[in-house]
Amino acid sequence: MSTPHALKRTLNYWDLIVYGLAYIAPIAPLSTLGFVWDASRGLIALAYVLGGVCMYFTAKSYAVMTEAIPSAGSVYGFARESLGTLPGFIAGWMILLDYLLIPSFVYVLIAVAMETLVPGVDRAVWIVLMVAVTLGINWFGVTVTTRANFVAVGAQVFVLLVYLALCVVALKAGKGNGGLGLEPFWDKARFDAGAIFTATSICVMSFLGFDAISTLSEEVEGHDRRLVGRAIIAVLVISAGFFVLVTWILGNLLPGIHIKDPAAAAYELAGWAIGPWAAIALAWAYAAVVGFSNALPMQVGVARVLFAMGRDRQLPHVLARVHARYHTPYVGMLVTAAISLAVALAMRNMMDELATIVNFGALSGFVLLHVSVLVRFGIKDRSRHLFVHWFAPLAGIAVVGAVFSGMSALAAKVGLGWLVVGIVYGLVLHARHRDELHTGL
Repeated sequence: MSTPHALKRTLNYWDLIVYGLAYIAPIAPLSTLGFVWDASRGLIALAYVLGGVCMYFTAKSYAVMTEAIPSAGSVYGFARESLGTLPGFIAGWMILLDYLLIPSFVYVLIAVAMETLVPGVDRAVWIVLMVAVTLGINWFGVTVTTRANFVAVGAQVFVLLVYLALCVVALKAGKGNGGLGLEPFWDKARFDAGAIFTATSICVMSFLGFDAISTLSEEVEGHDRRLVGRAIIAVLVISAGFFVLVTWILGNLLPGIHIKDPAAAAYELAGWAIGPWAAIALAWAYAAVVGFSNALPMQVGVARVLFAMGRDRQLPHVLARVHARYHTPYVGMLVTAAISLAVALAMRNMMDELATIVNFGALSGFVLLHVSVLVRFGIKDRSRHLFVHWFAPLAGIAVVGAVFSGMSALAAKVGLGWLVVGIVYGLVLHARHRDELHTGL
């Protein structure tokens, strides 16, 4: 029925752009709006600027590594080739904490939206439904997923632009700050470095997705190794500009309302500033559009990391099996769907904590990515490209370290626990000589 190790090359540059934007979701800042607003003490646009800066250095490192090592395993493949088998496994293990749990976050997010629309139906019902739908679409191949992503991204941008336009009208009518001032970027009275880093540790999640483009490196047409890196940078720049615009406008409107539930802040703001119908319309948009455009590529990305690690026998080899007809790592998709479902059900009332746990995994993987660039190009090759091979990775490590300081206690405990399990398992692989296998690229 299937043959292992063969992913089909069908994607072009714009497919990668759409995939990255669909993964990130232009509407992403609305999902954590209330949490970032509270944590930043109102300096929500500043938090997103810092998040964009943090991710820029990481994007540069991803671009460098995807050109040198085009692997479906993303940071796992990069670290394995640059640092060795055990660090490579740990990198893959930590990024899995991000890739496995971020779909869970989206499922919970959609369940919150549906709860607004259909009170009385438990969030668990909507979570199960979303998992089933996304798995069904992704089963038929990445080409089908890309088409769905294109439609969904366009719909998201349209919905968000209409929402922002109506918010600007509300500002001109005297609500919030009564205009587009710079308070969301800077207010000396409210600035606190610790609070900003905490807010940034939450909003970093909105940017996660440009990195997942690297998981499609083995499915790009023409074998152009620069294509993936270019797409990564482009997606980050587009999304960062959009996010800052969104939080600047909404950050001027938010001072006029007391948010009751941070998880539903976007809906409360829409209902207060525009009208009750706007809250309902936004919730429907989230449920119908964001659920597909966000969850689809997320499931695609994590399945390919499991595929690469299974192919190298760092995880059960069955994960490397590819469907003979649809060219999808179907076993990996089934496993990730099951894990995401279980986590979403368990943490459906802990959305903020789930967000920071996801970020712990992502940021840990980013650190090993930056170290991979330093070792591969800076130390081994003695590169004279100071910015991309020295400054960018060192700055990336420094910024990620600062964001780590804002992590919640639960996220730190779960993340460190996951790391310990990964180290133990990695040592077992080493003892059994299973880490000596090559990727076969």
